[in-house]
Amino acid sequence: MPNNNTDPLFQLIKSLTKAEKRYFKLHATTQKASENTKFIKLFDLIDKQKDFNEVKILEKEESIKSQQLSNLKAHLYKQILKSLRSSNSEEDIDLLIRELIDHSTILYNKCLYEQCVKMLEKAKHTAEKYDKNILLLEITEFEKRLVTKFIRTNIEDKVSFLIKASDQINHKISSISTFSNLTIKLYSFYLKIGFLRNHKDFELVNSFLYSTLPVFQEDKLSFDEKMYLYNSFVGYYFFIQDFERGHEYAKKWVNLFDENSDLILPKIEMYIRALNNLLVSQSKLHKYDEFKVCIQKLDEIKELPDLKITENIRLLLFKYTATHRINRHFMLGEFTEGSQKIPEIAKSLEDFEQLLDTHYIIIFYYKFACMYFGNEDYQNVVYWLNKIINMKDVDLRSDIHSFARILNLISHYELGNIDLVDYYIRSTYRFLIKKNDLHLFQKIIMKFLRKLSSITRDQLIDAFKDLREQLIPLNDKFYERRPFIYFDIISWLESKIEHKNVQETIKQKVQRKISNNL
Repeated sequence: MPNNNTDPLFQLIKSLTKAEKRYFKLHATTQKASENTKFIKLFDLIDKQKDFNEVKILEKEESIKSQQLSNLKAHLYKQILKSLRSSNSEEDIDLLIRELIDHSTILYNKCLYEQCVKMLEKAKHTAEKYDKNILLLEITEFEKRLVTKFIRTNIEDKVSFLIKASDQINHKISSISTFSNLTIKLYSFYLKIGFLRNHKDFELVNSFLYSTLPVFQEDKLSFDEKMYLYNSFVGYYFFIQDFERGHEYAKKWVNLFDENSDLILPKIEMYIRALNNLLVSQSKLHKYDEFKVCIQKLDEIKELPDLKITENIRLLLFKYTATHRINRHFMLGEFTEGSQKIPEIAKSLEDFEQLLDTHYIIIFYYKFACMYFGNEDYQNVVYWLNKIINMKDVDLRSDIHSFARILNLISHYELGNIDLVDYYIRSTYRFLIKKNDLHLFQKIIMKFLRKLSSITRDQLIDAFKDLREQLIPLNDKFYERRPFIYFDIISWLESKIEHKNVQETIKQKVQRKISNNL
């Protein structure tokens, strides 16, 4: 018998709020007495367990037999979902519209066509109000079935109206599907390799973008069409490291919600994603004043009237809020202050670890490492980088895996572990070759680190200066500037040359960048 916490029923019960558990108990009393008693008992037993254990359930409740348990669990799972659907139908627009469609189906099957039409009208009005096009198409198709059942005269006008409405909705859905397909394809590229590496990557994504995009007039698009279009363009421009254009479309995306504030709650997930993307672009471009306004909007989401904070929304808010709390300190060069926040964020990360995707866990680990690097706490840098380096799935964000290894080499140098540097250079070189990520930047860094053991202390400053002079021109080359997104090595070198700490060097630079954006 299974004895772990991956059991679907256990996970579902543990996800319920107190109010949802209370509602389920009330909902369950409508079942037959004997059936009700057993699955309520099973619910209570599982609810009390910290770790799922079927053996203990059978030991504690003799009325539940081993051969019954599988069916009883399946029945309980189904009843909990029914209860959740019922308790959330008034708060979730999609569930509300689907409930109206379900009621229409029941009335249709009873030949109560007039009542069915009125029920569909309610569903249609709600779907139009919140731009729920897929559900609107389903309603329109239902209306086509009704047209011969209910209308006795002037059927031609009604048929023409339905056909025109159906065509318009289909066109919208087609555009939305195209834009969302583009977004998810770009995201899959990003998950694998990170930011653009070379001309081959550029040709691939560019040809895909322009072969996929339909002809459109932006001002004629519906809300959803614009929302998915802006999402896809933000993804494209971020991927090719054009953060100015990415910022432009992220701003359009957020403004779209600001101009249609009644759609924020029904499309809350996309609104949160829009704010996140705008914050990413603002942090990359050092638009700190804009960043402060936008982060306040993100913080205020949980205070929105009538917003139900689902687990999904809670996860999104944690993910993006924590990310931008860290990014704020990067923007200001406040590595000491930022490092002090990491233990708290890391603790919350543990709480969400089972729900978070591996991609975001890698991002958090790398941000933690970079923050500690800026604070010259190299033991903690190595601790967080090792969590990335020791991961099994190195095909996910191979770019971060690559730069984690580079940063690990430099951190071991700072810790005086020259023997480890020599060892890790070989393994890093093999990894970069395997991942097709051995570019000029990496070659120069590893050549420098390889020579360190033979450089005397008197020669060290000149060696740092020489390395800086080799690296600075790369920032102006389109396919070689990518590494500077991951790690500000120039500031590290300048701190060595000028005998200053890294934090002081970076802080002076970022303050100038912020001032230039005022």
